[in-house]
Amino acid sequence: QVRLEESGGGSVQVGGSLRLSCAASGYSFSGTCIGWFRQNPGKQREVVARIGTDGPSKYYTASARGRFTISHDSAENTVYLQMNNLAPGDSAMYYCATRRGRCTDYKTAESFPSWGQGTQVTVSA
Repeated sequence: QVRLEESGGGSVQVGGSLRLSCAASGYSFSGTCIGWFRQNPGKQREVVARIGTDGPSKYYTASARGRFTISHDSAENTVYLQMNNLAPGDSAMYYCATRRGRCTDYKTAESFPSWGQGTQVTVSA
């Protein structure tokens, strides 16, 4: 059974940084695609960044590129999202999700079957 646990969220001021972690248990990230998504109440869950662990290949949305970095630590079986220069628009619940296969084939939340419970990020001016 896949278990994903996010951590690292919190409240920061504009321009601050946070590093989110997604730790897996009962599951290896090897040969998988892992995505970080975010969602606000009443809005759709949107992808922020994805990483394919065989490569690795990394993909970012326009809003994340240049500010966020996704990475994978195979020894820790953990995926990270380093977020710098945070803005109020980055405030959301952040989720990690995973599936087997290549990231190039899976770009939307609906493509990922396994999810964590989320970690809240709040950016204030």
